Amino acid sequence: TLFVIVLFVAVMAGFGASFGAANAMYASVQARTAEIGTLRALGFPRGAILVAFLVEALLLGFLGGVVGLLAASAMQAVSISTVNFQTFDKLAFRFTLTPAIVVGSLLFALLMGFIGGFLPAARAARMKIVDALRAA
Repeated sequence: TLFVIVLFVAVMAGFGASFGAANAMYASVQARTAEIGTLRALGFPRGAILVAFLVEALLLGFLGGVVGLLAASAMQAVSISTVNFQTFDKLAFRFTLTPAIVVGSLLFALLMGFIGGFLPAARAARMKIVDALRAA
């Protein structure tokens, strides 16, 4: 049951982070319309623009995952305990960072980066050359 609660909180926080990533990526696309128009005018295909923005979103997601893992690694030094007041039993537990948790966390961060970055990347790829250069 604790695992389900933690998983639910992680997924909700992840979706919040993906909305934040989407907001940042939409701002990046808006700020770089002249670049996008120039690249398209030079002959870069729409797919290359899509991949470039997706790679940027994935890198941001990966960096966020690494920062989160660094913060989580500090939690290994903390022991959390509580008392059951009906039986007066003490329950103590520690957070242990395992390789499976590291890999799963980084994959989850990459997934959230992809989800948050796909629509802005698609918008950048769909820009018409004339509209992008005119907006600059």
